[in-house]
Amino acid sequence: MSVTSESESSRDVFVQSSLLAVRGLTKRFGTFAACDGIDLDIRTGEIHALLGENGAGKSTLVKMLFGVLAPTEGEILWRGEPVSIASPADARKLGIGMVFQHFSMFEALTVAENIALSMPPNISLQKVAAEAATVSKAYGLPLDPAAHVADLSVGERQRIEIVRALLQNPQLIILDEPTSVLTPQEADRLFETLERLRAEGRSVLYISHRLEEVQRICQRATVLRHGKVTGACDPRLETPASLARMMVGADVKSVRHIASSGGGAVQLAADHLSVAARTPFSVSLKDICLEVRAGEILAIAGVAGNGQSELFDALSGEFPVEANTAISIRGKPVGSLGITARRLLGGSFVPEERQGHATVPALTLADNLVLARNQSDARVFLGGGLLQIIRHMIVRVASTRISKAMDVRKSGEDPAAASLSGGNLQKFIIGRELDRQPSVLIVNQPTWGVDAGAASRIRQALVDLAKAGSAVLVISQDLDEIYEVASSIAVISDGKLSRSYPAEQITREQIGLLMGGTQSNHSAPETSHAH
Repeated sequence: MSVTSESESSRDVFVQSSLLAVRGLTKRFGTFAACDGIDLDIRTGEIHALLGENGAGKSTLVKMLFGVLAPTEGEILWRGEPVSIASPADARKLGIGMVFQHFSMFEALTVAENIALSMPPNISLQKVAAEAATVSKAYGLPLDPAAHVADLSVGERQRIEIVRALLQNPQLIILDEPTSVLTPQEADRLFETLERLRAEGRSVLYISHRLEEVQRICQRATVLRHGKVTGACDPRLETPASLARMMVGADVKSVRHIASSGGGAVQLAADHLSVAARTPFSVSLKDICLEVRAGEILAIAGVAGNGQSELFDALSGEFPVEANTAISIRGKPVGSLGITARRLLGGSFVPEERQGHATVPALTLADNLVLARNQSDARVFLGGGLLQIIRHMIVRVASTRISKAMDVRKSGEDPAAASLSGGNLQKFIIGRELDRQPSVLIVNQPTWGVDAGAASRIRQALVDLAKAGSAVLVISQDLDEIYEVASSIAVISDGKLSRSYPAEQITREQIGLLMGGTQSNHSAPETSHAH
C-alpha cells in the first residue's frame, strides 16, 4: 500500500470517530467561491468554535450543513457515513439543530406556530406552546408563545430560534451568536446548559465574535478566512488578541477612548418620556429621563425586548410622541416631529435591522445613500428645481468616500446592499451617518453579529465622533462594547431607564442585576471600583 493510501486510511478512521465531518466542501456562486475546499470535523461531545470575519464563509458553511444550500463540491459525513442533506428537515432527522444569526420565521405567525413548523406534525400546537414555555423558562429565555413574531424585537426572535433548536433534542446544535440577547447571568446559564449537553455526548458548533466566550467554553476552534480554513487551535491556550489575529490576518486595533470631561452642552434629552405600547406584545416606555452632552457617549444596556426598540423609535422620530417637549435635540423640542425634521436639526439614526430597515436590500449602496439623506443633503444630492433630479456622480463620489473611510469591502463599485456581508453593510450604514458629521447620533446595536475587525472600526468611529464634539447614544446588548466606548452607562428594563453612571464606576454584575430587574433602577452601584 502506498503512503498516500495509508494516509487516507488513517484519515478515514479519524473521520469515523467524528460526529460530523466535511471533506473538500465547496460552494460557488458563479465564479466566486464562498467556501473553498473546507475540511472540518466535529467530535462527539465537544464544543467546537467556528471563527472568521464577516464574509469569511461561516454562514455559507453552516447553511450547507443544515440543508439550506447545496454544496458545489465535496462531501458531508455523519458518523463516518456520507450523507446528502437536501433540506433542514433532513438535517433535523439526522440530529442537527441550527440557530441562525438571520432568522427564518414567518412574521404573521405566533411564536408557537413558528416552532411547530419544525416539529413532527402529530404534536399539537398546545403541546408545542407548553413545551416552548417550559424550555424558555428553564434556560432563561423568556418568551410568550402566543406573541406574533412581527411584534418582537431582533433579540426576542433569536430566543425563539434557540428554544426551537433545543426542542429538537439534537445530537449537534449549531449556534450562531447565541448570547447577543442575554445578560451576563443568563449567558452563564446558557454556558452551563451547553456543558450539560456536552457531558451527555452531544456536540455544539459555536459561532461567536465574542472571543472571551470561545476561550471559556470551546475545546477546539477552526478559523476561516476568504472561504478557506486557515488555522485550528485550542482556544483555551490563546488570547482574544491572538484569536482575532488568526481571523483577520493582522493585529486588531484597540479602541482609543478618552473619557469625556462631561462639560459639553446637552444635545439630546428626554424629559419624562412615556409611550404606551403600540401592540399587545410591545413594551411601554415609562417616565424616561436622559441627557447626552456634546463629547459624551451614553450607552444603554439591557436584555432584548425591554423597550430598546421602542426607545429608538421615539428618539429617532420613527414614531413621534404626543408631548413635543418630551424629547429635544440641541435644545429644540422635537417629540411630535418626524425623522426628517430631526435630521435637519443635526440628528442621525441607525436602527438595529440592517436589511429592510436601514437599507433596501435590492438597491445599490448609492441609491440607499440617497434614500437616507435626500432631505438632509438635498442641496448636495438633488438638483433641477422642482424636478429634483439626482446628481448621480456626486452621490457616487460620496458613496465611495464612505466606503473608503469605513473600509467597506464590496464586490464592485456600487453593488446592491444585499450583496455585502453583515459587517461590511453595517460599516457602510454607520459611515453613511458619520459622513454627515451629525450633532447627535443614535445607534441601536451598532456591531450586532459583526466580526472583531469591523466592530473595532465601528466603535472607534463612534468614539472619534464624540471626541469631535457630537453627542452619541448607543443602545447595545454587548457589555464588552459598552465598556469599550461609553463614558456613561444606563440600563433599560421593562421600559424603565435607570439613572446613568460613569462607566468606570459600575461593574458588569451591577449592570446584570439592573438588566434582570432584581435591583431598583434608581439605586446607586454598591461599589465604585472600575469594571
